[in-house]
Parts: sequence; C-alpha cells; structure tokens
Amino acid sequence: MHYNLSVRLFTAGKCFGPGMATLLSLVRERHSLRAAAAEMGMAYSKAWRILRDCEEALGFPLLDSTTGGRHGGGAVLTEEGAALLADYELFCRRLGDEGDALFAECFARWMD
Repeated sequence: MHYNLSVRLFTAGKCFGPGMATLLSLVRERHSLRAAAAEMGMAYSKAWRILRDCEEALGFPLLDSTTGGRHGGGAVLTEEGAALLADYELFCRRLGDEGDALFAECFARWMD
C-alpha cells in the first residue's frame, strides 16, 4: 500500500503544479524551453502556451529567453521563477516527509 500527493498552486485558476515544476527544472538544466519540452514529450507550442498562462496568472515572468540566431537562443529562469520553483520544491519535500510520517501512523496495521 502506498499514497501519492500532488501539489498544485492556484490563483484565479490552476497555474502551477508538477508539470510546470518539471518544465522549469528542465529549463534550468538545459537552458532551453525547446529541449525541456522535448524531454517531457511535450510540443514546444504547448510548453509556450502553458508557460504564458502560468505567467499571466502569477503576474510575473518565469523565464528570460533569447531567440536563436548565430549563437543560438536559450532560456533561463527569472529570479522570481527560480525562487518560486525552489519554494515549490521545498514545500513538496517537506509535505512528503510529513505525509510519510502520517501515512505510517494512520496505516501501520495495513502495512507488512
């Protein structure tokens, strides 16, 4: 037996959750929205759309991107984007730790 927690942050609507966190984390590593989307099996156009929707809901940009050309383009997280991702990851880790303890307490008799 196991459980699963999924954290989603809401403003006027759903705007930030596991998918956006994964996308931003991959952008942080790859310095490219296109590469991050490809690694997730997501169309680049969808990545842009959900990113724009999230930024609009939050009221601040998550990425700074430059278009391609001679030296290629790229993307980096904005200061706010990096901070939001870090806070989200910390919250998920701490919630997971608390959830693990509570799960063990509540379901001890059902576990081997």
